[in-house]
Amino acid sequence: MRAGKETGMPIAERFESIGRKGRQKKTLRCGADSLAGSVSQRACVYCGARVVLNPVTDAVHLVHGPIGCAVYTWDIRGSLSSDAELYRSSFSTDLKERDVVFGGEEKLTRAIDQLVEKYHPPVVFVYSTCIVGVIGDDLEAVCKSASRRHAIEVIPVESTGFSGNKADGYRAACDVLMRVIASGQREREEAGESGSSSRDELAINYLGDFNLAGEAWIIRDYFREIGIPVNTVFTGDSTYESIRGAGRARLNIMQCAGSMNYLAGKMEEQFGIPCLQVSFVGLTDTADSLRRVAAFLGDEKICWRAEELIARESEKVKPLIREYRRKMKGKKAAIYVGGGFKAISLVRQFGELGIDVVMVGTQTGRKEEYETLFDLASEGTVILDDANPSELEKFMVEEGADLLVGGVKERPLAYKLGVAFIDHNHDRKHPLSGFTGAVNFAGEVYTTLFSPVWKFTRGGEVWENGGYSYGRASC
Repeated sequence: MRAGKETGMPIAERFESIGRKGRQKKTLRCGADSLAGSVSQRACVYCGARVVLNPVTDAVHLVHGPIGCAVYTWDIRGSLSSDAELYRSSFSTDLKERDVVFGGEEKLTRAIDQLVEKYHPPVVFVYSTCIVGVIGDDLEAVCKSASRRHAIEVIPVESTGFSGNKADGYRAACDVLMRVIASGQREREEAGESGSSSRDELAINYLGDFNLAGEAWIIRDYFREIGIPVNTVFTGDSTYESIRGAGRARLNIMQCAGSMNYLAGKMEEQFGIPCLQVSFVGLTDTADSLRRVAAFLGDEKICWRAEELIARESEKVKPLIREYRRKMKGKKAAIYVGGGFKAISLVRQFGELGIDVVMVGTQTGRKEEYETLFDLASEGTVILDDANPSELEKFMVEEGADLLVGGVKERPLAYKLGVAFIDHNHDRKHPLSGFTGAVNFAGEVYTTLFSPVWKFTRGGEVWENGGYSYGRASC
């Protein structure tokens, strides 16, 4: 069967990355480089590394490259801090034509010296960009020399943009985090602490939360109430010292597998810390994750307190969720997000709200995550990996999506199509995790779907609700 006949797509090479839920489960091709010419929604290696490391609040983040790379990723996560604010400043060597010809190592050395002298950071992260891969600057040598000179860690982030895709940037960032964790572990061992003697039997590390709108604080408060200390968060509201102490934890819990699966594997391999996959998106996943973490630690009091917290918080929010469900049942949503864990949780969360998911895709989903999505999705749901704007437009229009959940790059597309949009990524200012986040999400979906603005769109199907007439723009 030709690719165009099954998927309706003009690019035959994309056939293996697009499927539709049916009687036979399809194995999607994923983790591959983006197809040249299809204008992938993915970001580059450098961007992937920056979004993981940027929330480390007391670090200097120095971008070795043209100024545009630093501007593109400035404050990209929108993460909140309870202490240091140095991470909100974006520094760049601002490479020019002369540096391309003669090299930028001297410029980088001067930049590091000036930043250390002015800000006295405990660590400097130096990001490579595409141009660094072209001109061949030796970041490792420059950083090693600066580290000796200033007696702090100056760490190169090997994130040359064209060397892979966003997932490779995640791994580059995790390699840097492992260097920091290992240095803390070595220091404790030199002080006479073994791995087991320094471990807190109840403490956990929370991987894959970047504290957008304070979400890591919400989850930390849940665990504090049931008696589980959170050692550090990777990397929301984290500091250099908190990351160095990550080896003390008994358990890693991981929300964003796309960005943190590699780090979790390395920590289990080197430090013997096991990992649980969790999700705090939606009522069902939040309750299930709290129960699973409590059960893993094997403390009856913790399990009991977890059930108390779940019962109390569920009682507060379920009446609100039921009312939103009554108003929104039958609407259709499309999902295109970064990682597979979020897509899976959103499918479940839309199910709680009575909303049908007609399209779901990710930038960096893994094979096992797509298998889960095929199991969860309704018959006929389009499932795709590493989509381009043409594909997103095509399937949203064909499937009659009323709403798109995505990130900053998907927003303009949704609005041009006259489709409601929710940012589940960098730009939002209210939390969407935990029981509080579930109500916030439901309220945002409702407000967006039933905004009076849609009565001013022209063409397309018109439907009635709440006293207004709404139309989907023609495409």
